[in-house]
Amino acid sequence: MAAARCVWRHCGVALFLAQLFLLSGRAGSLMTTKHSQPQSTFAKSPTSTSTNAPYFKAAESTEIPSYVTKCPSNGLCSRLPPDCVTCNTNYSCVYGKPATFDCKVKPHVHCVDENNQEQENFTINMTCQFCWQLATTDYVCTSSTSCMTVSCPRQRYNATCMVRDHIHCLGNRVFPKMLYCNWTGGYKWSTALALSITLGGFGADRFYLGQWREGLGKLFSFGGLGIWTLIDVLLIGVGYVGPADGSLYI
Repeated sequence: MAAARCVWRHCGVALFLAQLFLLSGRAGSLMTTKHSQPQSTFAKSPTSTSTNAPYFKAAESTEIPSYVTKCPSNGLCSRLPPDCVTCNTNYSCVYGKPATFDCKVKPHVHCVDENNQEQENFTINMTCQFCWQLATTDYVCTSSTSCMTVSCPRQRYNATCMVRDHIHCLGNRVFPKMLYCNWTGGYKWSTALALSITLGGFGADRFYLGQWREGLGKLFSFGGLGIWTLIDVLLIGVGYVGPADGSLYI
């Protein structure tokens, strides 16, 4: 009996130690898992950051501005169009008097001076005046074919004018201006006068000028018995009678 009790006690101790070993093994594995999980996350974070947000080196812009096409290469700086240069305002210039302006070429623009030396800073000499005060030869304006050139008083029309490229001035380079009607439809004064003298009795001069109603009137009245013919010769000769579309003679 004593031997059986001793064996039973030893078995109980062995069973307790086995359970204790199992419990300690599970706890150790849990602790290892909990501590290794942040390390794996920390180890993966640099890789995920570099993949999701890659770093690119900023490339330099090689696009050429549109104004470069208007700028002649290696030409005189003083002859460059205004779109190619930037000038400082000369507040001391006197209206109507010659003035000097300090200018600088824009990027991607190359020009030279009188000695064929490349330069960026230069001066421009011009008259101190606004663009709309320039001579008529220094700008180009739109034309109108809907106004009467032969009228009393002479008609005007609203034109949009643009300064020529090589001309420098103050203010806006595009401006409105009231101009006299000055366009031609291809009619010749000499032809109209010749028809009025030779065939005016049949209304040929009026038909040529596009005035078919007056032409029919002269045709069926035999030139107003010659009186209308003589009057038209005089009126066409002085330029009072012109084309029906209101244009000027060539």
